[in-house]
Amino acid sequence: MNVVFVSPHFPPNYYLFCARLRELGVQVLGIADQPWEQLRPELRLSLDGYRQVADMDDLTHLRRALTGLVDEFGPVDRLEAHNEHWLEPLARLRTEFGIPGVGFDKIGDYKRKSRMKAIYRQWGIPVARGGLVQNLEDALGIVKETGYPVIGKPDVGVGAAGTYKLHDDGELKSFFALKPAVDYVLEEFIDGTIYSFDGLSDGEGRIVFCTSHVYSDGVMEVVNHDRHVYYTSLREIPADLQALGERTLKAFDGREIFFHFEFFRTRETGDLVAIEANMRPPGGPTLDMCNFSADIDLYRQWARIIAGKPGRFAYERKFFCCYISRKEKNPYLHCHEEILEEFGDSILLHHRVEPVFSRAMGDYAYVLRAAEQEEIFRATDFIQGVEGS
Repeated sequence: MNVVFVSPHFPPNYYLFCARLRELGVQVLGIADQPWEQLRPELRLSLDGYRQVADMDDLTHLRRALTGLVDEFGPVDRLEAHNEHWLEPLARLRTEFGIPGVGFDKIGDYKRKSRMKAIYRQWGIPVARGGLVQNLEDALGIVKETGYPVIGKPDVGVGAAGTYKLHDDGELKSFFALKPAVDYVLEEFIDGTIYSFDGLSDGEGRIVFCTSHVYSDGVMEVVNHDRHVYYTSLREIPADLQALGERTLKAFDGREIFFHFEFFRTRETGDLVAIEANMRPPGGPTLDMCNFSADIDLYRQWARIIAGKPGRFAYERKFFCCYISRKEKNPYLHCHEEILEEFGDSILLHHRVEPVFSRAMGDYAYVLRAAEQEEIFRATDFIQGVEGS
C-alpha cells in the first residue's frame, strides 16, 4: 500500500502520522519544500520515498512530484495532508490521479462557507442567517432581516483572516469599498460561546473517537483585539452538542477522516448554532490534547483505519486538557519559571508558537491536564493573570 503525505514535517507533530503508517507496514512517501537532510530523523526513518518541491502552492510542482513518486513506487492508494491549506489542491490531484478520498467535486462542501450553510439547512441544523453578497444591495437585504451588527468573512478562508464585524451602514459601505476581490459571506452576529465537536470517523462514517472543546473567545475577537486565548476539553459532551455533531458528520458524509465542527452556544437562549465544518484535525496541539485527555494515540488509530486494520478501539475521557496562551505584550503576574514550579506535574507541553500562528494562538503556550476542572480554572488564572487586572 502506498500513502503519499504532503507536508509531513509541518506542523511538527504531523510526522507521527507517517511513523504510525510505517509501523503498520505501509509504504509512506512524502512531498514538501524542505531539503531531505533538514527533516527530523524520525520522519526520514518513516519515509520510503520523498520529493522536494520549490513551491508548495504551485499545483504544477505538486503534480510533477506526485507523478515522479508514482513512476518510482507504483500507484498511490491514498494522498493525505490533514492541513487546511492543502485540502483543495489535494482534492484536485486525487481526481486527476484516480486516488480514493475527497475529490474536487466534493471539496467545495468542505471549503466554502456558503455551501456549508446550504448543507446545514438541508439537514435541519441551525445556522446563522445570511449568505453570499456580491454588492451593497445584497448586503442591505440581509441586514434588513438580521439587523446590526453583522459579520463579513471570506467564503473560502481559514480562521479569522479577512473577517470584519460591521455595526452600521457606514461601516458596511466602507467594507465594500475596501474588501478584497473574493467572494464574501455576510451573516448575523451571534453572541455566544464557541464549542467544538472533534473526532475521527471510520470507512463507514461511524465515529471512532469524539470530544469537545470550549473556547474563551472566538478567533475573530482574539485576532482583531490581539488577545491571549485558552480552550479546554470536556470530559462529558453535552447531549445536544453530541447529537448535532453526529448529524453534521452525516450531513457532510465524512468517512475515514478527522473532523472539527464549530458551534455557538448562544448566551441568550443556550441554543446551538453551527459556525463551520472542517474535515481535518483541529489545529495546533489539539490532536495531542485529545490523546492526553484519554491516554490514547489517534495518530495510530487513523493509520489503522487507512491501512484497513481498524480493530477495536475503546477510550475514556479521563482528564480535562487545556491550551493556555500568553502574549508577550502583556505584563503577566507570574513568570515562566513560576508557572513550571506551580503546575509542573500537570504541564505536558510548553513551547513558543510559530509566528504564522501567534496572532490567533499566542506567542507562548502551555498544555496541561487535570482530573478536576477547578484545577484548569486555577491554572488559567495563574498563567494569564495580568498586572492591574
